[in-house]
Amino acid sequence: MRVVTPKAIHTYAAAHPDAATSLDLWLQTTKRATWQNLAEVRNDFRHADLLGRRTIFNIAGNKYRMITRINYQRQIVYVLHILTHGEYDKGAWK
Repeated sequence: MRVVTPKAIHTYAAAHPDAATSLDLWLQTTKRATWQNLAEVRNDFRHADLLGRRTIFNIAGNKYRMITRINYQRQIVYVLHILTHGEYDKGAWK
């Protein structure tokens, strides 16, 4: 998969060091993946959830949430938002 805006991931990791290892692992795993559907995503990230057209990933033991849009046909993952769990629950990203 090609990840659009990996710089946003690195920037967020620098600001939230406790998420850095998990974000780096997510990025490495995703770049190697060739997912075709959510079931395949869940083989790598078992707690990935679908919300409309977005795929939500738990990061750092569910302390953070990454909101993405995955285009399986083109093999592209768009990182839309990375939030704390509290920010995600408030729904300001919607």
